[in-house]
Amino acid sequence: MQGDAAQGDAIRGTANGTAAVPLSVLDLVTVGSGRTATDALRTSVDIARLAERRGYHRHWVAEHHSMPGVASSSPAVILAHLAAHTERIRLGSGGVMLPNHAPLVIAEQFGTLEALAPGRVDLGLGRAPGTDGATAAALRRTDRLHEGADDFPQQLAELTRFLDDDFPDGHPYARIHAVPGPVQGPSARPPVWLLGSSGFSARLAGVLGLPFAFAHHFSAQNTVPALDLYRESFRPSAVLDAPYALIGVAALASDDEKEARRQVLTGALSMLRLRTGRPGLIPTPEEAEAYAFSSAEREFVDGWLANVVHGTPDAVRTGLDDLQKRTGADELMITANAHGGEVRLRSYGLIADAYDLPA
Repeated sequence: MQGDAAQGDAIRGTANGTAAVPLSVLDLVTVGSGRTATDALRTSVDIARLAERRGYHRHWVAEHHSMPGVASSSPAVILAHLAAHTERIRLGSGGVMLPNHAPLVIAEQFGTLEALAPGRVDLGLGRAPGTDGATAAALRRTDRLHEGADDFPQQLAELTRFLDDDFPDGHPYARIHAVPGPVQGPSARPPVWLLGSSGFSARLAGVLGLPFAFAHHFSAQNTVPALDLYRESFRPSAVLDAPYALIGVAALASDDEKEARRQVLTGALSMLRLRTGRPGLIPTPEEAEAYAFSSAEREFVDGWLANVVHGTPDAVRTGLDDLQKRTGADELMITANAHGGEVRLRSYGLIADAYDLPA
């Protein structure tokens, strides 16, 4: 695996303003009721531009499939579009679900992205399908889904060799080259991150000396144990000499506390529907307010919202700071849960203001 000071710098962000750690964006490219995928993708560009102006460190998109409420089934395509509309901010996948793809395909896609946006592409990898079992079977052309997850370390090793173009002599793939890539001349390549919501990828990232991203926004109860496991397992590598972990955190700021609660309820209802087999577009605030929650549904929603940092900008800053101190995260990657793109865009701007990020 290639690694040098530049790789480390690409991984470790710089805190701006009065933030204790770098702040970044996780964009789920959500599609609200009454909106279109085109609207969602335009909002993604707007968010990336705002994030770049205001000093957020990176902007990631995540691979999801067969979910009407998101438009991010093809991260590499979206990232190429974002690269054409930004100049400095790091762009990456949070993540690409490696078992859904041949490693060579991912190496080629992200080699292309690196050629389009040199020095600002991250390759975040996950081992989950990013969807339900039936859709995963359609993606992978097999119903033996456990094999993809079990083979993740081997797939990762193969992908890394394609990225570095360093299969040993005699290997069946020794004469195969991922292009764009090193075979065409000296070049950087995207830093590899491992993503997770449990201990498997935390341990693997630690053993390999890779940066780790944890999905606190939907697996909050596992955050501290996973980060502890990552740090305990960490072995210095050519990429990192010390652990570096970011966490994804759901957060939404509004000028009014009640309005913030009203907006995040749309994301909670959307997640409830997804978890109960009824995925759809992100509901409007009016639809979420009018929904007749059963007692079990209300319990789920209240539990979900307990892990969404929301309120006025100052309240959100306090919540984010407390979370960072409690987890020791080296970076916070904020994802905004709401129906409207303008609400999410406004939230990122208010959070930037709360931390005195550059205007």
